[in-house]
Amino acid sequence: MVDLKSQYEKIKETVNASIQTVLDTNTYINGPEVYAFQKNLETYMGVKHVIPCANGTDALQIAMMGLGLQPGDEVITADFTFAATVEVIALLQLTPVLVDVDLVNMNISIDAIKKAITPKTKAIVPVHLFGRAANLDAIMDIANEHNLFVIEDNAQAIGANFTNRKGEKTKVGTIGHVGSTSFFPSKNLGCYGDGGAIFTNDDALAHTIRGIVNHGMYVRYHHDVVGVNSRLDSIQAAVLNAKLPLLDQYNSARQNAARKYSAAFEGHENIIAPMICDVCDCHVFHQYTLRIVNANRDALMQHLLDHEIPCAIYYPIPLHSQKAYKDSRYKEEDFPVTNQLIQEVISLPMHTELEDDQISFITKTVLDFFNK
Repeated sequence: MVDLKSQYEKIKETVNASIQTVLDTNTYINGPEVYAFQKNLETYMGVKHVIPCANGTDALQIAMMGLGLQPGDEVITADFTFAATVEVIALLQLTPVLVDVDLVNMNISIDAIKKAITPKTKAIVPVHLFGRAANLDAIMDIANEHNLFVIEDNAQAIGANFTNRKGEKTKVGTIGHVGSTSFFPSKNLGCYGDGGAIFTNDDALAHTIRGIVNHGMYVRYHHDVVGVNSRLDSIQAAVLNAKLPLLDQYNSARQNAARKYSAAFEGHENIIAPMICDVCDCHVFHQYTLRIVNANRDALMQHLLDHEIPCAIYYPIPLHSQKAYKDSRYKEEDFPVTNQLIQEVISLPMHTELEDDQISFITKTVLDFFNK
């Protein structure tokens, strides 16, 4: 699904030199590479504060801790996404409120958010799924009307821009009260282990979060807030510093691959390809995900695997049906889109190193399945 080896070969000298600097200086935790990456990412994202941390799940959890959410507070998020989003809500003894998604963009449904708000609602967590920006204009309108926090889960969409109703472009992850991201190796900006970061323009919130990620310390052995141990190590920061200048190039390569995929599938009665926007960059294609309609998606998956083409179903089971998160509050009729998508979606290989002959082979193999 992701060709990290070929990507590494192209940046090998830069990455190796960056890692060697850490090894030579022995500054493995909170070294200068971490501080440099923080500053570089702040500039790239156009945000006042980047707080690096150990992984994307920690980033979400720490963002919620920083906002002071209390046990029992309700947090609305999408049913169709990876479990980390709801996992941290449950870990903090908050009340997850799962809602349906939009059929076209697969992101959280605006109408579903509105219907789910109660006096206990304190936050909304939109997930920019597969690399596509959620409707942040509408989400921020709802949040402002009801005095709610917005916590952007930007694990899959770093580098994407949201163009607001005024025509202004802003990096996703920096529009809500706080945002989080992951640097898992397969992400658009990935390190060679685990890593994450939190974004905010709120000075006071940034100060609180900086303490939380480091055992609640601002001064060594003075624990002012309840914290965790969640730091981005210097070697991972060195890798990320080497790759950050290439992020726009990486995202452009993904977008170009997506265009070629979609051109091959255009007009096919059984294939609904993701939206390609030629005048904006709201989708950076962490995944290239098709919907297969009026055909056997699982048989297509097996056909691809038989031809040694990696593919995956993101996600096969909705969160409301997962054993850990089942709740009598949820009714199947509340999730018609999610329940439809889990039967239809399939993701094809998507990475920065896809070549035209590979895309041609993949698309031909998909189309051959329907012509059998």
